Amino acid sequence: MKSATPSDRHMQKRTPPAHAFEMRFTSSPRGARLARRLVSHRLHEWGHPYDGTLNETVTLIAAELAANAVRHGHVPGRDFHVRLTDTPDGVRLEVSDTRTERLPDPRPPQDPGDDESGRGLLLVEALADRWGVEPRSPGKCVWADVRPSPATHR
Repeated sequence: MKSATPSDRHMQKRTPPAHAFEMRFTSSPRGARLARRLVSHRLHEWGHPYDGTLNETVTLIAAELAANAVRHGHVPGRDFHVRLTDTPDGVRLEVSDTRTERLPDPRPPQDPGDDESGRGLLLVEALADRWGVEPRSPGKCVWADVRPSPATHR
């Protein structure tokens, strides 16, 4: 499994971000769609082209995590928050919501069968180099790290 415990993350030495973007979005399908589009746009501005592997990967992860924040983390009257950082080591995406009692399973089911949902975190698990969940007050933050591959345009 590629996820890490919060203590693992804090022990690692991270490169300071070369670029950072953060914004709050309404907890609605429209907010999730806007978050996905702005993540892709920011990455493009930072030198990761729309059709590049890194942009496509992080945008897909952003779509899944934003949709989960709206569907499973929605608290009436509260927004969700997206933070995107780009460093030479890679890109980190963080999506936070204010719902504390609904935490994603750090080990998503390997086969959701015929269920109509439950595949989003399988995609995140497959696409991210590392991902995890951290508590926040109030709520939680789901994060994913994606390192540039040799084929990624920078």
